[in-house]
Amino acid sequence: MFMLTIQLSPVPELRTARLRLRRLVPTDAPALLQLRSDERVMRYFDREPMTTEQQALELIGSTDELIAANKGVMWGICMPNGAEIVGTIGPWNISAEHHRAELGYLLHPDLWGQGLMGEALTEVCRYAFENLGLHSLEANVNPDNAASRRLLEKHGFVQEAYFRENFYYNGQFLDSVIYARLAPR
Repeated sequence: MFMLTIQLSPVPELRTARLRLRRLVPTDAPALLQLRSDERVMRYFDREPMTTEQQALELIGSTDELIAANKGVMWGICMPNGAEIVGTIGPWNISAEHHRAELGYLLHPDLWGQGLMGEALTEVCRYAFENLGLHSLEANVNPDNAASRRLLEKHGFVQEAYFRENFYYNGQFLDSVIYARLAPR
């Protein structure tokens, strides 16, 4: 098996019927802060909510570094004619050697239950398999996040593992569920 050659730059804009996925830019920091400081969004994220716009800028900067190193990308999710991001999605922790990446996503709670993340997920999976040549995508989910688990299962992801108390956060050990989806054959 050969090692993939991943080229993430320039980051393409992706579109679905109702969404536009574009590269994050520094002017997205206020909206990213709003998302990553919202208790509803962060409930199952198992990391500290953001408290400053500087933290959002640093995340955008680290995303730029991932893109430059061809190790990951995070698109800002926008409505078709809107400029402000309402969520993020993308493959990161790309392993070219193993043709695999981890997928992360979040969406503003006002838009939950409308099928928008499913649209974004379908398009990002298509891009990851067809354009990047990945063989599999995985998602690490808090077992209590039933909505995320349903989303993944609805879009062809299968539970591969359940790790007991493998993640330490906020003074307690938490479980993790790993889902994966293979590229279509």
